[in-house]
Amino acid sequence: MQVHINAEHPEPRKIAQAVMALERGDVIAYPTDSVYGLGCDVLSKRGVEALYRMKNMRPDQLLSFVCPDLSDIANYALVSDSAYRVMRRLLPGPYTFILSATKEVPKVLRMKRKTVGVRVPSHPVTLALTRALGRPLVSTSASVDGEFLIDPAEIEDRFPELALVLDADGVSLTPSTVIDLSGEEPIVVRQGAGPVDFV
Repeated sequence: MQVHINAEHPEPRKIAQAVMALERGDVIAYPTDSVYGLGCDVLSKRGVEALYRMKNMRPDQLLSFVCPDLSDIANYALVSDSAYRVMRRLLPGPYTFILSATKEVPKVLRMKRKTVGVRVPSHPVTLALTRALGRPLVSTSASVDGEFLIDPAEIEDRFPELALVLDADGVSLTPSTVIDLSGEEPIVVRQGAGPVDFV
């Protein structure tokens, strides 16, 4: 089901509708400041399993934790002082940071995981969604065979198991920039929507 939502001022009623779907263990599609994301509640085993199934992902493929702000990140990732400084400068924004995982991550994803991807997108819909849920989304991009989908109707068509597609402006075809902060020095893993001249 597609729900058109205001990209600048998301209607609380529509955000509440999406949160209800997430709390039921459903997977939804939602806009970010880069591409569309497919996400579920971080506490939903059913949702996480459905996400892997929908995307035909291997168990070792990385899902991101989409957080409303930096304060949530410490529950799931070990953040050094230097990593925190980089993230504070760039978030919210179109970046995914790879960090060393805390012990909470394997519990959530039910698998061994040394690192975790963390995002705080600047899109008002994503921020409203994660704030209303009160915890992170486990997320991956809405893509098929490496092709990013930005048409809500096509996303719904390709992923019929979705409970909801939040249709909003402000989405691009360029994925987030991925930066590995789990080591001594930042490493750009994928150049995407965010500039990397600071690395």
